[in-house]
Amino acid sequence: MTRMIIDSYWQTTPPAAPPKVLGCLTEPGSLTERLRASGHRFAVELQALGSVVPHPDECGLFGDGKRLWARQVTLTLDDVPVVIARSLCREDCPQWLPILDRGARSLGLTLFGEGRPIVRQRLHYTMLTPAHPWHARAAALGVADAVPARRCGFELAGRPLYVCEAFLPALETFL
Repeated sequence: MTRMIIDSYWQTTPPAAPPKVLGCLTEPGSLTERLRASGHRFAVELQALGSVVPHPDECGLFGDGKRLWARQVTLTLDDVPVVIARSLCREDCPQWLPILDRGARSLGLTLFGEGRPIVRQRLHYTMLTPAHPWHARAAALGVADAVPARRCGFELAGRPLYVCEAFLPALETFL
């Protein structure tokens, strides 16, 4: 499997964040389960599914800079956006494509609970700044400042999937 790219943007140490948000950021299990346990109504809103040009810090994840298949969602609690997520695999990946094509169902339930032989890599972190192209999704939700984010690789049948989640400021009010 392609190893996680470690660069000056993604680190193995989480960034400074409020304690409750830090707990979600460093969650070793399913973020979905953690958000559901908050006691608030959890939902997944599909924003996009399809072919994308990788961001500069994603180009090396799959060994080249070719187009990738992405699923982009917003996780909400009581209809308030609290996390934005982007999942990536190769466009021709028979293992991950049907898993990503799941509409508003949580990917976390599959990654952590459906008994598939999925191997998770170590979490990596950053502060997703307005200079990063993916921050535009947070900005569209009214977030102007940098937000803590994490990225993790998963492997199924030797094929990689990368999931990046950015934690919006509203999350703290629900924890």
